[in-house]
Amino acid sequence: MLETLSIPQELAWPFAIAIGWMVGEFGHRWTGLPRISLYGLVGFVLASTQIGFLPKSVDGNMLALADIAFGLILFELGYRINLDWLKINRWIAASSAAEAVGTFAAVYYIATWYGTTTLTGLLLASLAMATSPAGILRVVNEQSSSGQVTERALHLSALNSVMAVFAFKAIVGYWLFQSSGSILKAGWNSLVVLILSAVLGALFGVLVPALRRRLGNVGTDATVSFAIGVILLVALSHTLDFSPILSTLAFGLVARHRRETLSQTQRNFGVLGDLLVIPLFLFVATTLQWQQAMSGIVLGLLIIVVRIIAKIAGVTVFAHVSGISWRKGLLTGLALSPASVFAILILEQTRLSIDLMTQLAPLAAMVLVMEVAGPILTQRALIWARETSHEE
Repeated sequence: MLETLSIPQELAWPFAIAIGWMVGEFGHRWTGLPRISLYGLVGFVLASTQIGFLPKSVDGNMLALADIAFGLILFELGYRINLDWLKINRWIAASSAAEAVGTFAAVYYIATWYGTTTLTGLLLASLAMATSPAGILRVVNEQSSSGQVTERALHLSALNSVMAVFAFKAIVGYWLFQSSGSILKAGWNSLVVLILSAVLGALFGVLVPALRRRLGNVGTDATVSFAIGVILLVALSHTLDFSPILSTLAFGLVARHRRETLSQTQRNFGVLGDLLVIPLFLFVATTLQWQQAMSGIVLGLLIIVVRIIAKIAGVTVFAHVSGISWRKGLLTGLALSPASVFAILILEQTRLSIDLMTQLAPLAAMVLVMEVAGPILTQRALIWARETSHEE
């Protein structure tokens, strides 16, 4: 580790965000790599466990900012989900179940075969199921991508994230029951919390559009009203110990099906989304410790390989019956590679008396690699599918 850099704590994060933005812009221009991969790389280098530019303690304000940024992304992802398409083509949901369950089974087998405890194996498997919506959506918007691979990757990301949250909460609930013997406490921290989170998000999806119509439903106000709704929803979810992931997804999903329309220029929440995504990826990278990641690097790399293979296989096996070629099925599975932001934030949002990250060193290794590599794999998949609107 390099000698700790001396800088006033109140200036560290503003300077880090500025550095991340510059590296992202110049790096994207020179190399064509996704900006979010470069943000993550900067965050890891500047972390207290590396060169020490950023403070050691987890900044509560930065965590709140990261949660809001992730909430905006989840809202947009929920907004882009077309339930009618999923009803018409049920093979898409079948491929989602196949790739998510297949990933869970494969990662759990590899983890326990490597010698981890049952609980650690289950937690690793549940987190590996999810594709990070932040990685997928940011690359899609950056590439101005559209087509079958793009839309399927977005829908599968939303579906497997929901399944991952349910699986993770169920495992944590089981652990709580084993530890406390209270089925009420275990049930509240798993199924009940998830149901109430979805209900709260759906309520926002009804109330915010109704308020906009009452005010005249001015199209230019959509970004501001929905952004304020997401901020309030994330704050309420944290206060009530609900799941911000499910609530913001439900908010976007219901808002779309209330016939609310976001123009193309309002996608990604415009400048607000571009700004908040920088601290989001910087913060996630700073939670990783080099020594911790290295202690789990072998299993972490095995999980990465097994996870990608399972997702590609799960999607490809249903490719023809769901209406696409084998090649596009393979590329859709490859596009589901990002995992880092989702895994870290769900751990940060789990307020328990156990340090899950300390127990999950292989997860730290996986996140360290996929923070940079995941968005690149998604970008390559979209380019190879010829669904990007410009050359990189």
